[in-house]
Amino acid sequence: MAFEKYSADNPAYSVRPGLRFAFSHPLHAVALFFGAGCLRPGPGTWGTAAGVLVWIVLSQFLGWKALLACIIAGFALGVAAAGKTSRDLGVPDAGCIVIDEVVAVWLVCLMLPQNWIGWTAAFVSFRIFDIVKLPPASWIDRNLHSGLGAMLDDLLAAVWAVAAVIVIDMLLNDLFPSSRLFLGVF
Repeated sequence: MAFEKYSADNPAYSVRPGLRFAFSHPLHAVALFFGAGCLRPGPGTWGTAAGVLVWIVLSQFLGWKALLACIIAGFALGVAAAGKTSRDLGVPDAGCIVIDEVVAVWLVCLMLPQNWIGWTAAFVSFRIFDIVKLPPASWIDRNLHSGLGAMLDDLLAAVWAVAAVIVIDMLLNDLFPSSRLFLGVF
């Protein structure tokens, strides 16, 4: 079942570290995105929101190549941070580990216009596909219990999110060609 991961019985969601744990090691701080993963309910949603807010700031000062470098570096650091934090918590891909949401939503943001509509579309579409986990993200989520698995399943959810936003934008612009609804880019 798609939502089994989010049930109250899942150990990944019974672990609730606080800020003391988040800042007890630099990789924990990265994995919990400096405390965003400690927020309840829905730490993944809080992590995604924090990621979009940081993206908005970064995008004001960096070009697309530097932003892409941030995504690549964030992915590599996230693999290490998610792996260590999962081991220290004793739970693979604990819900409080949100660096995977942050880096993945950055990828969605990179592919969309840099304005409030693009950022909102990135947030909403990524959260939907992060929760639903279409293949192959669902397979990775179930079978690859490591820092790499935590990061990779969300990166693939981001690809689905970008594809969905592009299709929606294309359909709206085909249906209403003179109005340039939604993003009006594709």
